[in-house]
Amino acid sequence: MMTIEQLNQIRDAGKDLIAVRNAVAEQSAKLEQQTAYRKQVLVCGGTGCTSSGSHKVIAALEKALKKAGLSDVLLVKTGCFGLCALGPILIVYPEGAFYSQVTVQAVERIVKEHLVVGGQVVKELLYQQTVHPDGSILSLKETPFYKKQLRVALRNCGVIAPEKIEEYIAADGYQALARVLREMTPDQVIQTVTDSGLRGRGGGGFPTGKKWSFAKATPGDIKYVCCNADEGDPGAFMDRSILEGDPHCVIEAMAIAGYAIGAHQGYIYIRAEYPIAVQRLAIALKQAREAGLLGKDLFGSGFDFDIEIRLGAGAFVCGEETALMTSIEGHRGEPRPRPPFPAVKGLFGKPTVLNNVETYANIPQIILKGAQWFASMGTATSKGTKVFALGGKITNVGLVEIPMGTTLREIVEEIGGGIPGNKRFKAAQTGGPSGGCIPACHLDTPIDYDNLIALGSMMGSGGLIILDEDTCMVDIAKFYLEFTVDESCGKCTPCRIGTRRLLQFLEKITNGDGEPEDLDKIEELANHMQTSSLCALGQTAPNPVLSTMKYFKDEYIAHIVDKSCPAGVCKSLIRYSIDPALCKGCTKCARGCPVGAIHGQVRQPHTIDPKVCIKCGLCVQNCAFGAVYTS
Repeated sequence: MMTIEQLNQIRDAGKDLIAVRNAVAEQSAKLEQQTAYRKQVLVCGGTGCTSSGSHKVIAALEKALKKAGLSDVLLVKTGCFGLCALGPILIVYPEGAFYSQVTVQAVERIVKEHLVVGGQVVKELLYQQTVHPDGSILSLKETPFYKKQLRVALRNCGVIAPEKIEEYIAADGYQALARVLREMTPDQVIQTVTDSGLRGRGGGGFPTGKKWSFAKATPGDIKYVCCNADEGDPGAFMDRSILEGDPHCVIEAMAIAGYAIGAHQGYIYIRAEYPIAVQRLAIALKQAREAGLLGKDLFGSGFDFDIEIRLGAGAFVCGEETALMTSIEGHRGEPRPRPPFPAVKGLFGKPTVLNNVETYANIPQIILKGAQWFASMGTATSKGTKVFALGGKITNVGLVEIPMGTTLREIVEEIGGGIPGNKRFKAAQTGGPSGGCIPACHLDTPIDYDNLIALGSMMGSGGLIILDEDTCMVDIAKFYLEFTVDESCGKCTPCRIGTRRLLQFLEKITNGDGEPEDLDKIEELANHMQTSSLCALGQTAPNPVLSTMKYFKDEYIAHIVDKSCPAGVCKSLIRYSIDPALCKGCTKCARGCPVGAIHGQVRQPHTIDPKVCIKCGLCVQNCAFGAVYTS
């Protein structure tokens, strides 16, 4: 059993390690002398950078450092830094040099030129936005991507080594749990969470303190705390990144929740498709047990709490709380009717609290810094920060955490770096398959729970997909419906049949067979699904369709009446033609056509047979004179 004194000793002993990294970001390199290491090299070991080859970079660094005899350089594998599009990422402290898209070949040069005693930063390999025009190096906080961010849930990601509990403790880890068990009653804990205004970050936005109070008030000798780490939205990777970069914060928060409601057992439900997160979570649980931070009599308080991992098979419906609990129980993941709600009758029929990873990640900081600190951020009804997975047609693809109330324009144009190729912003899709599309006319809308709902979308877990002028909004709605059709558990008729019928309508429209009355039928069916489906998957499945019909109805009409796709995406509505005034008869298009649909003599205008054309687009790419066009 670890005592608070031992916890503080570990924290103080490891403080220098964290202080050096943070001090450089604040331009306080004077703390460099407080550590035995001359330099520290942080490499992202999250899924994004790993897929880009960071594991090869780490191996090459280990080999090069050993060969150069640089034992005073510390190599640290961290979690996500946020700028996923620039991976593999490598940061050298105390300079704070941010190397992006690092290759194995670049490693040797960084070691030889920068990491040796008296070495210099290799500026041409840096993320160029960290290089000032005068040649000096800017801290990450000064770059457009990070300037408006405020990291609370992501505070340790990219800072600590997630597989070392000492580094989490050095960053004030488990101090909140110690304070709760030594100084606070369960009611005081719940009141603190309630006063903070924290709402669930998993999609529904239900007040966290209220949920905990319901579970505490329900009688029962056995209660449970569950964590939803399933995160199945297309394009969403917030929770996965937190678990990969800071798994102990979730463990600590779940123990706090257990104390607050009177539970002694927790379960983390995580999909098996997240191997790095699963591995690091398992390591963290083992370390916490060995340190006496999980198990019996935590901090001598008499409170017992432990956590088990349960692997999911990747079913989107298991993100719904009752389906998740049904899956933990060993049954097919299907939702149950509510009420009774899980706080009254949840896992194994016992009172249960279920929050997602990001929600839990905020809890230790709320306990340590106070409810008013957290409530001072955000808007009147949406407190704190929100993590978004920023993707799609955006320059800075990655993970961002912003105060609630930040406008969509700030996210897209400043943090996101705008849309590549000088393309025009068309819409932002939030909330995944349960959300909707926000058009350009609402770019200055502050992002919070209520504003997004008013626009016909929702916060969801935090996926934020940017769409440009080349996007067909009917096709986008069809994409999300295809997903929900595949992921519906089939338990209730409105979802099982309704999603398929909605998809059939959209396929009919994109194939050029749509009729004006189809739009009325879509709205009628959508309304029935919203009011009759058993769980949120079916209730919210029509949202992408309804929001695109609301803001981009002209595109639906173009598909139905004009039999054309304004964005040139829907193949059935595209016709490739050749402008005889521009065609030089070079035959390059004909020679490149895979089905022989293009005919013509040398130096004579060519034509395309629409009955043979498969609309692959190769003719457009091959034509050097811009003679091939779509209509």
